[in-house]
Amino acid sequence: MPFDTEGGILKSKKLLKMKKISVLYIQFFVLVLVSTLINACQKTAETTELEAYLPTNLDETGGSWKPFLVTSGTDITVASPTATTSAEYQAELAAVKTAANGATAEQKAAIKYWSAGAVIRWNEIARDLAAQYNIPPKNNPDGTYPAPDANNPLAYPRFPFANPPYASRAFALLSVAQYDALIATWKYKMQYKRSAPYKVDATLTPSVPKSELPSYPSEDAVVAAASRELLKLLFPGEAPLLESKATEHKNSRIWAGANVQSDIDAGEALGKAVAAKVIAYAKADNMSKANAQADVPKLRDDATKRGITTQWTSRDLPARPPMLPFFGNVKTWNFDSATKVAIRPTAPPAVGSADFNKALDELRAIAKNRSREQFRIASFWADGPGTYTPPGHWNRFATELIYKYKYSEIRAARTLALMNTAVEDAGVVCWDVKYYYLLPRPTEADPSVTTSTGIPNFPAFTSGHSTFSAAGATVLSYIFPNESAALNAYAKEASESRIYGCIHYRFDCEIGLTHGKKVGDYAVNRGKADGSGL
Repeated sequence: MPFDTEGGILKSKKLLKMKKISVLYIQFFVLVLVSTLINACQKTAETTELEAYLPTNLDETGGSWKPFLVTSGTDITVASPTATTSAEYQAELAAVKTAANGATAEQKAAIKYWSAGAVIRWNEIARDLAAQYNIPPKNNPDGTYPAPDANNPLAYPRFPFANPPYASRAFALLSVAQYDALIATWKYKMQYKRSAPYKVDATLTPSVPKSELPSYPSEDAVVAAASRELLKLLFPGEAPLLESKATEHKNSRIWAGANVQSDIDAGEALGKAVAAKVIAYAKADNMSKANAQADVPKLRDDATKRGITTQWTSRDLPARPPMLPFFGNVKTWNFDSATKVAIRPTAPPAVGSADFNKALDELRAIAKNRSREQFRIASFWADGPGTYTPPGHWNRFATELIYKYKYSEIRAARTLALMNTAVEDAGVVCWDVKYYYLLPRPTEADPSVTTSTGIPNFPAFTSGHSTFSAAGATVLSYIFPNESAALNAYAKEASESRIYGCIHYRFDCEIGLTHGKKVGDYAVNRGKADGSGL
């Protein structure tokens, strides 16, 4: 989904490939239409061809920007480097020249891949993993469902099940680690001002654009180490792959003639130290309690006491345990739990009320006479099993804009940290609302209402797509104001896609958009006060 040079978003001719199509989807549509859509609606993460660029701004003050979890840019200590005139440095420089001059075709391909942007590439890797792991387990013969086991992540069903809430949290943790680590990196770069190897020795011709940034510590090594550690936590079965990617990433800077080994080593240590702080946060953010199925009866009893007697139930056969019923208790990034309650929407129309029946009648009409355009929109935004989910959709939009506007690594990380934390916060507040009101899905209210993309295994009100998308669009519109009209149009389309798919009532979507924008505004306020000048 590339962005054009006029500032608008173009829809990709090759959409991200869906790896799994629901049984209901196949039963409902004729073979010809299904075939057309498989070709037109591709939804897997893919490696994109990108060229290296010089940032439009080096953001020299980045070391003083406000981090999320690290106290300040000086919270992690980085020792001063050896002088470029020292024997130790000269030996490193000689090794770099040898490596750069003898780079193989495979190494040159790695240089090209990684030089498109460290933050961009590691978010691409995260999206790909989210898509690969977004597969709900099948039921056992006795009608129960197996649960993924973090201690045995490659056994069936693989851990994690990277559903939308899980994906939103993964992208947020990754981006916070990258951003906080790069703030410290920029602080020490400007403090020590060690020149890049090609500045020290003019006979060295790097195979990447020559940056004016100091080279110590290496920002690429920092991002590689921080990303590797966070993604190992989140996708433990992929540790060998992640170690290999990080090693290649770091080595690519030496093969390119852009860093000496001590630049890389300092970056590795710094990225790993910051990642440890983010991992400690992750272990205490309540995610471990988000799937507490034993507490669901109490959740339902509490809703009954509030007068909610008609409650959502799973439409899967056999009935599947509800998806992450307590994700609404996960710690938010940009506001506190009291604010979460304060901005919680009021109750939706009661089942059977005039307003409820009006919304249901609209879906009955769509289900009977869904237009090709409505079907296209519903399919484009489905983001179901086998995809990187709505949070991944917005993550990709952000990385495309970062590339278009040629952001520095630290500003790229800031963009994604603000947006991805807002999107996770949107997931938290949305899941809080879903399991607070437990509103049945349209297909439960009227089984004759057929969906176009399957039935999600959680309550209807509010729409996750709407809440995620409004939060993402709000933050990205603040950072990229020239793109605001297109981004908000995309959020609206994502929201309406759930109506066209007959997955949500209109009020689910409209209130979700409003709720998501409020969430996004909190991230924008953080951004305005972080010292970045934007």
